[in-house]
Amino acid sequence: MNDKVYEKELAFQADRRKATTEFIKIISDLWYDKAIEVVLFKNQVIDKNVSDIINLHQYAGEFVQKPISIFDSVELLRAIGDINLPPAKLDIGKLTYEYHSQENEHLNVKAFVLDKLKNANDAEEIKPQDVVLYGFGRIGRLVARELMAKTGKGNQLRLRAIVTRGEITAEILEKRAALLQTDSVHGQFSGTVDIDLEKKALMINGTTVYIISANQPEDIDYTTFGIYHALVIDNTGVFRDKKALSRHLKSKGVMRVLLTAPGKEVPNIVHGVNHEAYHPDKTKIYSAASCTTNAITPILKVIEDSLGIQKGHLETIHAYTNDQNLVDNMHSKYRRGRAAGLNMVITETGAGKAVSKALPALEGKLTSNAIRVPVPNGSLAILNLEIATTTSVEAINTIVKKYALEGDLVEQIKYSLSNELVSSDIVGTTAPAIYDSKATIVSPDGKNIILYIWYDNEYGYSHQVIRLAKYISKVRRYTYY
Repeated sequence: MNDKVYEKELAFQADRRKATTEFIKIISDLWYDKAIEVVLFKNQVIDKNVSDIINLHQYAGEFVQKPISIFDSVELLRAIGDINLPPAKLDIGKLTYEYHSQENEHLNVKAFVLDKLKNANDAEEIKPQDVVLYGFGRIGRLVARELMAKTGKGNQLRLRAIVTRGEITAEILEKRAALLQTDSVHGQFSGTVDIDLEKKALMINGTTVYIISANQPEDIDYTTFGIYHALVIDNTGVFRDKKALSRHLKSKGVMRVLLTAPGKEVPNIVHGVNHEAYHPDKTKIYSAASCTTNAITPILKVIEDSLGIQKGHLETIHAYTNDQNLVDNMHSKYRRGRAAGLNMVITETGAGKAVSKALPALEGKLTSNAIRVPVPNGSLAILNLEIATTTSVEAINTIVKKYALEGDLVEQIKYSLSNELVSSDIVGTTAPAIYDSKATIVSPDGKNIILYIWYDNEYGYSHQVIRLAKYISKVRRYTYY
């Protein structure tokens, strides 16, 4: 390689990084000034660095099999910043791809953006929703992180309080703050967490979040904390049926309840699949089902709608959880008493039956089982399905890719192109289902398929909880995917 070529490469690299810096600034300005959140093919770009943004553009280009240039993204972002839009969530990857596909149909970039986002101002005005986390375990803390990191102008979900048991002392507050600030799996929280002993609160990014001590839901009067018409997100796992969850509604200041586990006698929702079957004005209590159900249901819907499912078996290879023992000891469940970090443990899962609550067409068609394995997070569901329509690996991958790119399941399905994907790679993925396109198997007769679906059983599920919370609270913004 001669010096001139190398100098050109250096100059291009510098120009690209400079454009990426502008990309990051515009993204931040849109979010904090206008409550417009930008993603890149569903990948978060807020609080990302230059290298992250460049890598995401490369992934986007591979995904649509057409270059997605940072220079084009910046040009489109400038146009978005110049027009008057309500709070929104926009996919700059999709817009960039469509702009190149339709570049001869518009006079300029601004005309293209105005045409694509012309329905934005028809969106209904949203009112902020107070949120209370009842419990502060793995899911509770991840939901808290995401809510506080994405508060923006505060016109959607506002985390106002966290309910725990026991006395609230300076030491307890410091420990709660430390667990929120630092996580062994998910790393450092990208914000600040301090304590206010006088208020008995955590100061998260400078915002007061009260820590309330209570032994039962009925004892709390949230209005004394200035909290009204709140959504309670119950992540304790203690209250699982309608009667128990209804106790939250007896608290002053509570309007609705969302359970972060499978529920009995209440709607079990996989957001993106069946959430619209229950209107927030008519339903007060919801369940966000399980992490596994959220991982497999979007993919099963795609296959059922496209090819038809006759029967099948689900095997989930699941990270160990807090209900297992660290060392061998007594446990109410068989096998779960053995040391979680040393053993693969066969156990049961209700995900096979739970799917039918979201997809009634699959009632009685699926069996399921689970194996807990020695990883702290990151799981894999294996779907072995007999289908009604003959297919091929290429056909299935094309179908799933289409659903991952457009339609009602774009937030739920991430399409992986990697030949090297392993469990640690999927930690921190916001989609509940990561489709491993390189692992798909189809039988010679084309009637039996085996699909591999990865999922971050903590982070991906937490985002499904938040998506459902936004729907329940009627604070979903205008979106363009």
